[in-house]
Amino acid sequence: MKLINLRFLCIILSFALILIYDVGCEYKTQSVAPASEQDQASTTELISIKTGSAPTIDGIIDASWNSVPALKINPSVPDPGNNLFSGYINDKIPVTLRSMHDGESIYFLAEYADDSKSVNVAPWYFNPTTKLWAQESTSKTFDENGVMVRPGFGEDKIAMLWNIDNSTPKFLSQTCYASCHVFTPYLDYSVTPAVQRSNANSGNHYTNGVNEKIDMWWGHLGRDIIFDQMDDNYQDWAGGPAITNLTGGNANGRHVDDIAVTGTSTVWPNRPIYSTAKPQGTINNRQTLKLDGTGTSVTVPMWVIPNATGSYFILASDTLANKAVKITKVSSTGILSYNGGSIDPTNNADYQRVGESVTGNLGNKAIPSYIASPLIDGRADITCKAVHTGSGWVVEFKRALKTKDVLKQDIDFSNFSDQQFGFAVWNQSNNQHAIHTDLVLKFKNKTN
Repeated sequence: MKLINLRFLCIILSFALILIYDVGCEYKTQSVAPASEQDQASTTELISIKTGSAPTIDGIIDASWNSVPALKINPSVPDPGNNLFSGYINDKIPVTLRSMHDGESIYFLAEYADDSKSVNVAPWYFNPTTKLWAQESTSKTFDENGVMVRPGFGEDKIAMLWNIDNSTPKFLSQTCYASCHVFTPYLDYSVTPAVQRSNANSGNHYTNGVNEKIDMWWGHLGRDIIFDQMDDNYQDWAGGPAITNLTGGNANGRHVDDIAVTGTSTVWPNRPIYSTAKPQGTINNRQTLKLDGTGTSVTVPMWVIPNATGSYFILASDTLANKAVKITKVSSTGILSYNGGSIDPTNNADYQRVGESVTGNLGNKAIPSYIASPLIDGRADITCKAVHTGSGWVVEFKRALKTKDVLKQDIDFSNFSDQQFGFAVWNQSNNQHAIHTDLVLKFKNKTN
């Protein structure tokens, strides 16, 4: 494996899901920003102005934002060197950021141009040729000549990373790259003697010391915005390089808030043991059943709302209220059965792809890929509302300057000290994202 400068290795969150537009694509400046916005001279400093008139978090740009300085950045998709971002490298997504605070909460406004509202993640469809159910890829599909033949079905997202209590030294010079270990080499003990190998196709985020932590705000503009939330997560040591080097870079230091280390495994490679998070957020709408009850095992949707159209999620509450029904059988021809009925997709274009080309879409009864429920406790610290204007996103969010966190999983703004951060944005993708590092939040206590 190659050793590559960490500044080209950041993958801020890999739930493993992928997409954007063609290489080198430039995005137009979004037209939704008020004409009276004041641009900052700095290209790296976000000034948070003290306000006596807090904005309403509704995704609509209030007049209170008009006098707040705007930081304009130009995040770009990096090249990690392992083909993970192929088809997206060097794509640029200009973003405008603004911030204000009122002594109790801090408010952020992010705007960026995006002609398409991408919230339908990996939807289920029926393939009449194979007679199997399948999910759209979250990344683009290319032919042998590198020409895109199918768009991906990923999600528009944004993320911010913060250095908790300045605990992560590398964050000072590398911001989000400080926890990226895409190319960490490792010793492969599956062979004797063990050999050094590259980690060319995977990698996770983790810090480099047991006391180092990074706060991670994860704004899914589809699933979490259903409940006006942004997911509050954190990154930690996860056992650190000593374990990661043994296990192939698969130590994962990304965790949802409120879970913490409770011990250490007694089984090699002796990773930390974490507590279990309460049920919340989203889960995959997926299960394995046997064709006709006895045949080959196949993957199919678990829940469906019969005859629903244009849906990209199913609420957990729908499964409890019998609005959504559980699939219990699948036939060798693809018919899904549930208590009281069935879905026959064989001659029904509503459940199939509409065209296989770049412009091809899905039938209007394609089944959602996830079950959604609200975030709770520490994961629900950030209130967020996102609106797609038709030409771009307006994302408005707030959080208490100091949360109730006692596990050192949240950044503390209450002393108004400068805070470094990194920013990332995804366009219809899951892994591939544009990033901007070396940014600084500074507070100005003059009321606007």
